[in-house]
Amino acid sequence: MFELRDRGYATPFQQLVASLISARTRDETSLEVAERLFAVADTPAAMAALPEERLVQLLHGATFPEPKARDIRALSRRIVEEQDGEVPDTPDGLMRFHGVGPKIAALTLAVGFGIPALAVDIHVHRIVNRWGYVQARNPEKTMAALLAVLPKRYWVEINERLVPFGKWVCTGERPRCSTCPLLPMCARVGVTESR
Repeated sequence: MFELRDRGYATPFQQLVASLISARTRDETSLEVAERLFAVADTPAAMAALPEERLVQLLHGATFPEPKARDIRALSRRIVEEQDGEVPDTPDGLMRFHGVGPKIAALTLAVGFGIPALAVDIHVHRIVNRWGYVQARNPEKTMAALLAVLPKRYWVEINERLVPFGKWVCTGERPRCSTCPLLPMCARVGVTESR
C-alpha cells in the first residue's frame, strides 16, 4: 500500500480497494492489478458502475478475483449510496463492508487517511515475535500485544518498515541472520536454522 501511495494512489478509496486486492496476493501482483483497475475506475461511483464481469477481468492476476470483484463493487455502491461517496474513517465503519477485516481497515486508515492505525500482517507478526518484543500465537493476538506496548507514533511505520524486512532479511524460513543489522537485539525466538 505504501508503494501504491507513493505512485499517486493515496485516496482512502484507492487504499481500501488496493488493500482488498492485496489479500493473499503477492505485493508485485497487487500493485500491477491495482494500477490497471484504477486506470479504468478510481472513485466509488466509477467502480460501482463497472459491470461485475469487467471488474473480474481487471482483477485478473489477483487471487480470488470473482469474490473480490463482488466485494469491491458492493462496498463501492454502499459508499456512494450510504456514505455520500465518502469512505468511513473508523475501524468499525470500514469493517462493516464484507471482506474488510482489522488489517485492511488499519491499512486504509493509516495509508489512506494518515490516522495512526496498526496493521499486522504475517511479516510484522513473525518479526516482532522473533525479536521477543511480544509473545503471541497469531497476527490478531500480535496486534493486541503491540497496541499495548508500541508507541502510537510507530503504528503506521512498523508495517511499512517490517514488510520488506520480512521479505528479504528476516524471512520465514532460514532468515538471513548473518547479515542482519538487528542481530544484536534479536532474541531469535523460534529460529532453528538461518543463513
